[in-house]
Amino acid sequence: MPLMLLLWFGFLLLAVAGIPYALYLVAYRLVSPTGSPAAKTDVVEPVSIVLPTYNEAAIIEDALEQLCSLAYPAESIEFVIVDSSDDETATLVREFFAEGNRPAVTLIEEDDRGGVARAVNRGIEAANHDVIFRTDCDSRLHEDAISHAVSNLADPAVGGVTGRQIDVLGDSEVEESYRDLQAQNQALESHLDSTFIVHGPCFAFRKEYFEPIAGDSLADDTEIAVAVRKAGKRVIMDPAMQFTEASVSNIRGRRARKDRRAMGLLQLLDRNRDLLGRHGWYGRLVLPVNWWFLAISPWLSIGGAALVFLGLLTTVPLIGIAGVVAFIGFVLLGHRDLLGPFQAPYAVFDAHLSLVIARVRLWREDSDGTWAIDSDSRELLK
Repeated sequence: MPLMLLLWFGFLLLAVAGIPYALYLVAYRLVSPTGSPAAKTDVVEPVSIVLPTYNEAAIIEDALEQLCSLAYPAESIEFVIVDSSDDETATLVREFFAEGNRPAVTLIEEDDRGGVARAVNRGIEAANHDVIFRTDCDSRLHEDAISHAVSNLADPAVGGVTGRQIDVLGDSEVEESYRDLQAQNQALESHLDSTFIVHGPCFAFRKEYFEPIAGDSLADDTEIAVAVRKAGKRVIMDPAMQFTEASVSNIRGRRARKDRRAMGLLQLLDRNRDLLGRHGWYGRLVLPVNWWFLAISPWLSIGGAALVFLGLLTTVPLIGIAGVVAFIGFVLLGHRDLLGPFQAPYAVFDAHLSLVIARVRLWREDSDGTWAIDSDSRELLK
């Protein structure tokens, strides 16, 4: 009898974990968020593009060429590049901007590698303009991304705006499914108040609302967004502000990247508990929902599934074994993007697994402010 109770308790945990997702879908249908919630105005403001670099020699020229080709006046753009490379990245940057008709550039060369947070802090401090556009070398912006960013920031209620990832280089349906679900969540949060998660490769904000990022931050982009909301301004996602990012499709590389991203989000939630219940719907609804999805629901779903399998194996072994075999097949097929219409549920499971792993790593203080170089994804940009 206790074993049967274990089985049903597992089903109960899974149900509790899943109910908020059902409520979220209902809320999404009711709100039907489309477009940008900002009062956009077609204006041109000076923009500082802040670009941290580390051993980007293989892709830096293509990245700069693409950024310089965006549909925004070159005289209204400056680049602030913070480089900590031990390859030829800085030399290539100087050579690129030595050619005629290039935007202004400030190149800050660091003697050591101190992580993304330090580089972004230095870049923003050196920026001359109020509008900061944060991006990375391993992403590609749509030609009018900066124009959309400035148009959103013309709304006095908006202090930050992030874009919509429209493609994942590397043919990873797991990443695409995850990003699609995340975009729906960002759209709903943006129309309610502000979105919590923003994308470092495509994020613009006003410098006046920036607060220096913690040196050990693992989510520098979202940490900036939280500071903007603390300053009383909204942070939104505009689906017209589009970008593409490379993502590795091999299992190990994708796991490492997702786990680290999950660590950063959990770290940020932990450090901003005081915002719960404050700043309008952001503290009353957006952050509590993110706490549930990121910090609580993963443990309920993973724990519930484990109890269900354990209960089945001990009460009806044949069904339990069949269930375990089916689950292993689900995971293996999901890793290889072979689940078709079931790829989205696998993306949720994959995200939950990363969040559980991330929490354990944070408990062990197994983190620093640096990223491992993703050579596989960089190959896609050559």
